[in-house]
Amino acid sequence: MSMVLIVFIVVYLGMMLGHLPWLKVDRASIALGGAVALLAASRLTETEALASIDFSTIGMLFGLMLISIQFEMAGLYASLSAAVARVRTPPPVLLALLIALAGVMSAFLTNDVVAVAMTPVVLAISLSRGMNPVPFLLAIAFATNAGSVATIIGSPQNMLIGEQLHLSFAGFMAYTAVPALLSLAVVWLALMFFYRDRWRLERPAASLGAPPAGTPEAPQFDRWETVKGVLVLGLVLYAFIFTDWNRGLVATSAGAFMLFNARFMSRSMLHRMDWGLLILFVGLFIVNGAFQDTGMPQQLVADLKTAGFDLQHSDVLFAASAILSDITSNVPTVMLLLPYASDPAAGPLMALASGLSSNLIVIGSLANIIVVDAANARGLNISFWEFAKVGVPVALTTLVIAWVWVRYVM
Repeated sequence: MSMVLIVFIVVYLGMMLGHLPWLKVDRASIALGGAVALLAASRLTETEALASIDFSTIGMLFGLMLISIQFEMAGLYASLSAAVARVRTPPPVLLALLIALAGVMSAFLTNDVVAVAMTPVVLAISLSRGMNPVPFLLAIAFATNAGSVATIIGSPQNMLIGEQLHLSFAGFMAYTAVPALLSLAVVWLALMFFYRDRWRLERPAASLGAPPAGTPEAPQFDRWETVKGVLVLGLVLYAFIFTDWNRGLVATSAGAFMLFNARFMSRSMLHRMDWGLLILFVGLFIVNGAFQDTGMPQQLVADLKTAGFDLQHSDVLFAASAILSDITSNVPTVMLLLPYASDPAAGPLMALASGLSSNLIVIGSLANIIVVDAANARGLNISFWEFAKVGVPVALTTLVIAWVWVRYVM
C-alpha cells in the first residue's frame, strides 16, 4: 500500500470521526498534517502541491467571510433577528419570519455566521416571552442549511463546485433557487407539525441556566458600516452575475477593502475569520490532488461502473453526495466526488445534496451544532433524537424535491 493511499485513508478517517483516536486534533489539522506528510516524504513537490490548490475558491471564501464579518460586527444580523423576534404575532407566523430571514441571509452570506449571530438573540427573546425556544432554534439551523443551497456563495462547497465546474451565478441559481425556497416551506411545515402543541415554555424561564460566562453581547447596530457592507456585497454580486472577472480576485479585493476600516480593528476582523476552514481546503486540495495522480480513484470508479454503480451518473453522484456528507462532512465529500461531475446538472445536484442532507442529524453541519450547543447551555436539551425527529423527514423530503426539480423540471 503506497504512502499516498495511507495518508488519504487516515485523512478521510479523520474527516469521518472529526478527530483521530487518542489525539486532540480537528479536521483542519488532520488535512494539513496529511498534506505536510506528503511533502515531507517527497510524494509530491512544492510546485505540484501549489498547482493542486484552487486559489480562486480560497479567495472567494476569504473575501466573503470578511464581508460577512463586517455585517456581524456592524450588528446587522443581531438587529434583524431582534426586530423579527419582537414582532407580536402568533408563533406560526413568527416561525415563518425567522425561517425566511435565516434562509435569505444564508443564501448570500456565511450560514455559520448567520447561525452564530441569530441564535442568542432568538433564544433570549423567546425566553423573555415565555415561548419554547426549541422550534425557533431548530428553524435557524434548518433554514440556514436549506437557504445556503440557493446560490454559489451560500456555502463553501457551493463555491468549490461553482469554481471547479465554471458555473455561472445565474445558471447555478436556475437549478437551486426553487428547491431552496420549497425546502424553507418544508422546514416550516415540519416544525409546525412536530411542535403544534408545544409553543409555550413548560417551566419558568427563571429556572433555566444563565447564559454561559463570557458570552459576548450583541453588537450595537451601525448604520454606516452596514450600508458600506451592503454596497460592497452588491458590487460583488454584480461582478459575479454580469462580468467574467475572476470571482476569487473580486471577493478577495472586496474582503481586503473591508479591512481598511475607521471603526473596526482589522485585527478583530481577522480574529473572527474561520482560518480552520481555509486550512482544511488547502490541505484537502493537496491530499486529494496527490491521490488523483496515483490513478487509484479512476480505477476504483471504473470497477464500480462495471459493478453497476456509475459515479459519473448524476443520480448516483447525488445519492453519494447526500450520504457521504453526513459521514465525512460537506467539503471533504464534495472535494472527493467533484472530479466525477460530468454533466451540467451534476454540480447543482451535488450542491443540493450536500447542503440539504445537512439537516438530517446534528453533526450534519456546524450551524446545527451551534444551535444545539446554545440551547443545551441554557438547560434546553436538544438531544440527537429530538433533532433527528424533525431533521430526518425535512432532509429526506427536501432531497426528493431537489432531485425531482433538477431531473424532471429543468
